[in-house]
Amino acid sequence: TALGGRGVAVQVDHLDEAAVVALFERVRAEAGRLDVLVNDIWGGDALTQWGAPFWEHDLDGGLRLLDLAVRTHLITSRFAAPLVIQRSEAREGPGGLVVELTDGVGDHYRGSLYYDLAKASTIRLAFAMAEELRPRGIAAVAVTPGFLRSEAVLDHFGVDEGRWREAIAADPHFAASETPRFVGRGIAALAGDPEKLRDSGEVLSSGVLGARYGLTDVDGRRPNFGAYARELVTDALVDAAARGALDLTDADALLSSVGPLAAPFVGQVSRRLLAALTGLAAAEEREAVAAAVAATIRLG
Repeated sequence: TALGGRGVAVQVDHLDEAAVVALFERVRAEAGRLDVLVNDIWGGDALTQWGAPFWEHDLDGGLRLLDLAVRTHLITSRFAAPLVIQRSEAREGPGGLVVELTDGVGDHYRGSLYYDLAKASTIRLAFAMAEELRPRGIAAVAVTPGFLRSEAVLDHFGVDEGRWREAIAADPHFAASETPRFVGRGIAALAGDPEKLRDSGEVLSSGVLGARYGLTDVDGRRPNFGAYARELVTDALVDAAARGALDLTDADALLSSVGPLAAPFVGQVSRRLLAALTGLAAAEEREAVAAAVAATIRLG
């Protein structure tokens, strides 16, 4: 490849067990081992009806989304695991790694029942696989990128990677976005870490991995979308308290207090954040507010 590695593109229907078996038979024949498995199969964007409650969401589309986002991961892991185990038992370097890509590290509502269930399921897959793989010396983790500049997202904003900053005018949060390369570098660093079993079963973010291993994105930045969101919300709350505009009457009042820029990060956890803030002696004390925000807003 242009980066110096070797890439082999294979078209596979990961809902077809026979096709997946054939894929890993080919891996065994051509490479003889499998060090890292990254489950990032998705395809649910077009099937998610944002804003529709579950009783109005297309049922067939929702179930299809779960097939694509969860069942494919189960099938793939089922037939990949023996190769990873074989490699681990041969003691060929640091133990193997299985990664489930997800969205966010917390248990907040993710905006749609089917989307939420899919992303929460991958976290539980990593947790359960970690329990069963740990005795073999193999780690399993869930990993979330931040605001990802995927091809689909760039297309949505009508820009390409070379002009991505033009999209900040449409969404200021895009300034804290990252390329897929950043989360990939984090996973690669984790795979080579001889102590990675300490993280097995956990949910990690690209920002946390980047900070731990001293990694940067392709432009030299070290994005951390979770930290960005928490700082933004903390600033909004402290500012509102200082102006006497922080309303802790109820979750809706709190949401109105933080302003439009911070609102997207508060909306899905507003009741939890309200409870955390209500117990503070002085909501304008930044350290106390930051702690309350960190306990409730867990994007990475």
